[in-house]
Amino acid sequence: MRILALGLLLMVIFGSCKNPVQKTQESGQVGREPKTVILLHGYSKGSRDMRTLADFLEASGYRTVKVDLPLTFDHVEDAAIVFAREMEEIFSGIPEDQTVAMVGHSTGGLVIRYYLAHFSQCERVGQAVLIATPNQGSTLAGMAGDISDLLVETFATLDSLRPEYVATLGLKDPEGTKIGAIAGNKSNLVLGQLLEAENDGRVEVDSVYYPGLDDFVVVPYNHHEIHHTRETAELVIRFIETGVFNE
Repeated sequence: MRILALGLLLMVIFGSCKNPVQKTQESGQVGREPKTVILLHGYSKGSRDMRTLADFLEASGYRTVKVDLPLTFDHVEDAAIVFAREMEEIFSGIPEDQTVAMVGHSTGGLVIRYYLAHFSQCERVGQAVLIATPNQGSTLAGMAGDISDLLVETFATLDSLRPEYVATLGLKDPEGTKIGAIAGNKSNLVLGQLLEAENDGRVEVDSVYYPGLDDFVVVPYNHHEIHHTRETAELVIRFIETGVFNE
């Protein structure tokens, strides 16, 4: 019981639990063929957590597709398989000569990178933006694994976030996709006090960055608010349109 209680507590490392595997679609402005932007939520969240960012994108003329994934009790690879099935359906409704953009918050960014590295339709993804994604792994998830093997075995997504696990995912970025990452450095969340390096209260800035990114930027927000701000939305839109965050 103590381990289960601890596991439930650690679910707040990245958010509250929400696990339905379903897809929600919204349309952007009418009058032209809008570019499609796929939005992925983070650990133990759901598509509603990407609603604010979707609103900003739709107001700028983009079509958004928010995808719910099993990111609490499943490993990142398993969630990516579910995502790949969703993408087959999404691509079937988009002309073959059009690319899409992908934006992932936290663990959603790892799902995007796994998809790009391991699934053949990656060439249809023109841009990807990773928001507060632990690309080098999560120190907090590593701490959870040190506390209890049963804990990370039960909350398998948490297991996927351990630095040593992330290193085994084979996250090789395709040459044809522009990839940018946005990190936060407002460490005012309780668990962030356990981290020594600059962080957003959940993920260190140094973990969001990795060599090979087309661009990288740090903004003054914590892990829970970073993807709900206008500044982040504007950075996402600029990257989709230009391949950089600041011209």
